[in-house]
Amino acid sequence: MSLTAKILTWQGCFVTRYAWLIICAALLLTGLSIYYAKNHLGVNNNSSEMLSPDLPFQQNYKRLEAEFPQDTNAILFVVDTPTPEETTIAASNLLKRLNNNSEFFEANYIPDDNAFFRQQAFLYLSTAELDKLASNLTDAQPFIGYLAQNYNLQGLFTILGQALENEDSVISQSLPALLSSISTAFEKVAAGEHYHVSWQTILNPNSATNKTRRIVIAKPKVHFQSMMPVAAAIEKARALSSQLMQEMPGANIRITGDIALQHEELEDIGDGAILSGIGSFILVLTILFRCFHSIKLLLATLITLLMGLTLTAGFAAIAVGHLNVISISFAALYIGLGVDFAIHMNLHYRAQLVNNQSNIDAIKMALHSVGFSLFLCALTTSIGFFAFIPTDYKGVSELGMISGVSMFIGLAVSMLVLPALLTVFKLKHAKAFAIPAQPSFIQTLPFRYKKTIRRSTIAITIACLFVIPYISFDSNPIDMRNPAASTVIAFKNLLKSKTDSPYALYALSNNLQETQLTQDKLEQLTSVHGTISLENLVATDQDDKLFTIEDLALILGPQLSQFNARLTPSDTVAVLSQFKATLASALENKSTSIDPQVLLKLSASIDIFLAAVEQFPEPVLLEQKLDNSILGLLPYTINMLNQGLSAYAFDLNDIPDYIRLQWLSPHGIYRTMIMPEEDLNIPANLKQFAEQVQSIEPTAVGMPVGDLASGKAVVGAFQQAFTSSLIIISLLLFFILRSVKKVLLVIGPLLLAGLLTCTANVFLGIPFNFANIIALPLLLGMGVDSGIHIMHCLYEGLEDNQHLLQTSTARGVMFSSFTTMSSFISLALIPHFGISSMGITLAVGISFTLLCTLFVLPAFSNRNIQL
Repeated sequence: MSLTAKILTWQGCFVTRYAWLIICAALLLTGLSIYYAKNHLGVNNNSSEMLSPDLPFQQNYKRLEAEFPQDTNAILFVVDTPTPEETTIAASNLLKRLNNNSEFFEANYIPDDNAFFRQQAFLYLSTAELDKLASNLTDAQPFIGYLAQNYNLQGLFTILGQALENEDSVISQSLPALLSSISTAFEKVAAGEHYHVSWQTILNPNSATNKTRRIVIAKPKVHFQSMMPVAAAIEKARALSSQLMQEMPGANIRITGDIALQHEELEDIGDGAILSGIGSFILVLTILFRCFHSIKLLLATLITLLMGLTLTAGFAAIAVGHLNVISISFAALYIGLGVDFAIHMNLHYRAQLVNNQSNIDAIKMALHSVGFSLFLCALTTSIGFFAFIPTDYKGVSELGMISGVSMFIGLAVSMLVLPALLTVFKLKHAKAFAIPAQPSFIQTLPFRYKKTIRRSTIAITIACLFVIPYISFDSNPIDMRNPAASTVIAFKNLLKSKTDSPYALYALSNNLQETQLTQDKLEQLTSVHGTISLENLVATDQDDKLFTIEDLALILGPQLSQFNARLTPSDTVAVLSQFKATLASALENKSTSIDPQVLLKLSASIDIFLAAVEQFPEPVLLEQKLDNSILGLLPYTINMLNQGLSAYAFDLNDIPDYIRLQWLSPHGIYRTMIMPEEDLNIPANLKQFAEQVQSIEPTAVGMPVGDLASGKAVVGAFQQAFTSSLIIISLLLFFILRSVKKVLLVIGPLLLAGLLTCTANVFLGIPFNFANIIALPLLLGMGVDSGIHIMHCLYEGLEDNQHLLQTSTARGVMFSSFTTMSSFISLALIPHFGISSMGITLAVGISFTLLCTLFVLPAFSNRNIQL
């Protein structure tokens, strides 16, 4: 008797004799695992920590974080409104509320809006823009002066009537735009829609300062001991945004940023994992009952499965201490793989009972029959997982360690706890499975059509080789997340921007001269929209601009400083009726150069509003809405102009510290922001941007560089893992089978299944990513189990006049594959695209592996079966 047989024989005696002791010990260990995992197993979804910290781009990013920590783990609030004034007001209000919630947020700021920038706003305009603004404001001076004394609807239409009667009198340059905007206000208010006339846009059209989007940056307080570290801050951010949007109709405030993306990713994975777990559980139970035809066997398998899963979680808590967005899928992987051991054990146990063996003898014989095969299966599958441990991809390296060890945990509970449970449950009666009548050509298909299968296999392999160039890897981690998540939608929208893109790159330098030299080179690149450094914050041509600003202050200063910001009501119907008569007179006498179509549209809009007033239940409210729609933003615009008139000459030393520290660290390191020219949602644009910038500044950091470097590291990790697992498994098989041909018979169909899986992904439009790229090494490790079982059955376990597809081995392989597929398919229910694509890829791969193992492997064997 061999050593293996002696060990299995001793194990059978031990398990059946001390069944209750084993069960109690297993329950105790399970309880301890639950307790320890509950208190020590967290979740780390920081994508920057998914790769080795020793990689060069990781080191560069750490340097950036150390010098400029204010933007690390920041929440981005994207504030959009229809007008520049509303945007600035909404962003400022949000900033105040964030500052008032210091228990949730450490620091908050608006990068391009603060007291200094508002005061020096006119100096940051180009000379041409400032001259144009000065001309418009000088032209509008009588208009502004009159409204300062008559801030109501009647005052507005009185001065507009004078403008139509004498086009040289007031606001002649901005009059057409103003009349069109007022016309729109009539229609929108009548329809009950939100609208504000933007006086800033009217007085200073086509200016880059007329931004309808602002970014507010908030640094949340992070509670690292919590599974959801920023949950409190995110909930407060959502509440503040929702409250402000209710107060300001037309405002749209979206939350994004890396840490917000990570939080919502955890929410999606958590919610999806529950649905996935329930779905996987139901599918597995259904398949197992169909496989066993026994409640007791099903219950024993379920207990074993849950014990193994709990012990694996305990091991993860001890060995790693946390789960990442990849390793969190270990549960679904374990359910799909760990149940295989129980299936083969239970089927062999049941087969012995059918042969009239006693319960104890059936357990011993089942252990003796499948024990060594199960050990080999655990070993080969774990190799597929362990191959990831030495790679730089920490995300799957941790999954490899957890899931690799889980295979031996699953083996242990299947070889110890499951037989002990079977000893206690004592399945007394078992009937042979009723084999449904099948056409003979199905039963004998692998051998009857051996030549056809061989030729088809070669043809399919050659065809699949032509698809290889179309296999792609998506290195953008945003594409892995739930595409319907609000943070993802907002983030992708920002990626289209040239100035607000969160995928801007950063270069660090030691002095201003080095900074300027780098900027000059970078701005020559086609993929770079522009660069910003501390020196760019010093306005150019200040003397000439200050001369223009001083002239404006003399002309406008008194009116702006005395503007009455309190809006008084008017007799709206009378005012509009009188102004409508003025419009009719201007059209009849052709006394104005304004386009008649503009005046006709304005007259028609007044009619629409007056008709709405007659039908409105409370006309006063509608009239107040019109007042606010047309004149509501004027005080803010006037205040903005008044602040700009107080600009003063400044240099680098005059820039306030709260701005300076964003560009110059306390250690004297200068930061340069590099903005992209193209939409970085497109992978080719992202790659070009990162590569061109790195050709000038190799140490540049930012998400595009990190994504590309991560992609290269992950692909390298995959190649390393796949190659090492292939070599180790092949050597192991050769050691066991002692035949190169048999090794090729096991490995060949698996490689074909992998090639078919890649082809299917191409046609399904699923690129490989950080999550699903682990599929091929795993398929190799998992698929070799089925190959070993079929090879053993084909050459040693096939009885006379018995067809391969009718054996219990084929049944076990088939149902094991079904349970594994059901577990992987359930991953597709998770809205996280990375994990769902991993589930789809593995399910498709297992399907191809099953087909190749049951049909291709026998067809290429030299075993002759009598048909």
